[in-house]
Amino acid sequence: MEMMAIPGTSGEESAIADYIQSHLVQAGVAPAHIRLDSAHKRSPLGGQIGNLVVKLPGTVRAPRRMMTAHLDTVPICIGSVPSRRGNIVRSSAAGRGLGADNRAGCAVLLSALLEIVEHHLPHPPLTFCWFVQEEVGLQGARAASRGLWGNPKLAFNWDGGGPTKLTIGATGGYRTEITIRGIASHAGNAPQKGVSAIAIASVAIADLLQRGWHGNIQKGAQHGTSNVGIIRGGEATNVVTDEVYVKAEARSHDPKFRKKILTEIESAFRRAAKGLRNDAGRTGRVSIASTLDYESFLLPTDAPCVRIAQAAVRAVGGEPQLAVANGGVDANWMTAHGLPTVSLGCGQKNQHMETETLNIAQFELACRAGLRLATGTEAADD
Repeated sequence: MEMMAIPGTSGEESAIADYIQSHLVQAGVAPAHIRLDSAHKRSPLGGQIGNLVVKLPGTVRAPRRMMTAHLDTVPICIGSVPSRRGNIVRSSAAGRGLGADNRAGCAVLLSALLEIVEHHLPHPPLTFCWFVQEEVGLQGARAASRGLWGNPKLAFNWDGGGPTKLTIGATGGYRTEITIRGIASHAGNAPQKGVSAIAIASVAIADLLQRGWHGNIQKGAQHGTSNVGIIRGGEATNVVTDEVYVKAEARSHDPKFRKKILTEIESAFRRAAKGLRNDAGRTGRVSIASTLDYESFLLPTDAPCVRIAQAAVRAVGGEPQLAVANGGVDANWMTAHGLPTVSLGCGQKNQHMETETLNIAQFELACRAGLRLATGTEAADD
C-alpha cells in the first residue's frame, strides 16, 4: 500500500528505490550487497538512477537464481491513493491509476528478501533486480549491467496479471519516430503556397487504415499490430503547419512480419509526403528513425525456469497456466541476454487505467510462490 502511493514514472524512480533500500538496510542486508547500476546513462531517456541490484551469497549449494520486477509506473498513477475495500485495492483519487503495475511485483521481491533475511531462511545464491524504465521500452533491462548479476542460471520476473499465469513468450516491437516537414504559409491569404504537415500525417494514417496496416493486422496466416500513438504539431489555425512529430509502433511475434509492418508504416508516410504539393509543385518531406524496442521470444515448456515456476505455483495451491503476451516484458531482454526468464503476475487488473485494481488474495499467493522460488523450496511439502 505504501509503495503504490509513491510517485515514480519512468526515469523518476529514485524515491521508490530509496524506499526499498531503506527497508533492506533496516532488515540487516549489508550495504555492500546493494548496488545501483548505470543503465540510465545508456538509456535515451536518461533518468535519475539505474537498476537496483541486491546479490546474496547462498547458504545452500545450488545454481544462482534471479528475481526481477520493474520499479516504474505510468503517468496516470501519479497521485495514487490506495484504498482497500475487502479483498480489492484501488485508488480513491479521481482519475488516478493505482500503480499495482508494478509496485505489486516490487513488493513480491521485497517480501521474499525480507523473509529470508529476517528469519535466516536457507536459500541458494540469489540476485534481486528492480529494473527502471520498463514502461518506455524495457530500457532498464536492455541496458542492465549484467556483470552485477553474478551469473544466475534461473530467472523469474513479476509483472501484471494473475499469480498463476506464467508468461513464457512475448511479442517483439519496433518504435518509430517520424518528423514531417511541410511548407508554412498563411492559411487565409495563400494556403495554396503551403504544404500541411498535418495533412501529410492524415493521408498516411488513412492509407494505413484503408490497406489494413493499422491496428489489428491479419494478412493470411501472419498477424501483428501497429499504432500511431503520438502526434504533435501546429501553433495557430491561420498557419499551414510546417512541422509535425509522429510516434508509432509495430508488433509481431514473427520478426519478418514485424519488419514488414514497419516498412508499410514508413512507406505510407513517404508516399503521403510526395503526393501533396503546393502551387509551385513543391512537396514536404519526412525523416524516419526506427529502433527495435525488444525482440520476441518463446520458451520451451520444459525449460528449467518454466518447470520450476509451475512447481512453485502448485506448491502454494494454484494451477499454473502458460501464456504468451502481446506486450513486451523485461523477460524479453533478459532472454535476449542469454538468461531464459518466465514471468508471473501478482493480482493486478486493468493496468494503465484509472480502474486498475489489486486482488489481495492473489497478491499474497504471488508472495508465497515468490518465497518458494527464492528459497528453492518449490518442490517441498507445505
